Amino acid sequence: MAKIKIKPIGDRVLVKHLEEKEQVRGGIIIPDAAKEKPQEAEVIALGTGKKDEDGKSVAFEVKVGDKVLISKYGGTEVKLDDVKYTIVREDDILGVIG
Repeated sequence: MAKIKIKPIGDRVLVKHLEEKEQVRGGIIIPDAAKEKPQEAEVIALGTGKKDEDGKSVAFEVKVGDKVLISKYGGTEVKLDDVKYTIVREDDILGVIG
């Protein structure tokens, strides 16, 4: 994997959406613009972490390489070298898959 040029800060996490396998039934193909944004993603990079009230660092509950479910409308999409990534807050991660 190439070195990522984006380093999230704070409690933000850089994720890459996992593409759903396209199934064509009855000859109907759904255009990309009409498809829902996939909610499954892979954690690519972690931010610097958040601090609690006492100024102590709080560890992330996810790690690089985890497959996660993210909030449907959460995060900010960015494009780097023709690859789409999303930067989400750790709170927008709903769970870790398997």
